[in-house]
Amino acid sequence: MKNVKGIAFYLLLLLCSLIVLGCSQKAGDENKSIDEIKAEAEKMDTAQLRAMAMKYKEAIVAKNEEIDKLLAGLKDIAAADALDGKTKEIKTEMESINKSLSTLEERFEVYYNKLKEKGGDISGLEI
Repeated sequence: MKNVKGIAFYLLLLLCSLIVLGCSQKAGDENKSIDEIKAEAEKMDTAQLRAMAMKYKEAIVAKNEEIDKLLAGLKDIAAADALDGKTKEIKTEMESINKSLSTLEERFEVYYNKLKEKGGDISGLEI
């Protein structure tokens, strides 16, 4: 029974990792500096700003779903299993996702605020 839980746990981690890699390609570039993002946003019209804000919103929602899945995985780990490092692995994964989430949110706000400043449609972009 312990092996089944272990295999399920590692499959969950693998799935979450694949999701992270897949979502990071669909969203905006997390590696661009805020100054670069602001410079790009200055040149965009409201339709482009809305499209970029929507991409970041979708990535943020996906990251939150990943965190929920990891938390659900934590609930499935028995107390004895928690002592052998699995909880630490999940905590490390969650810290990584949270860092990525903060980066995405910061970039989303640039596009969102610029769109708002230019009088564009911000409906549906609330997080």
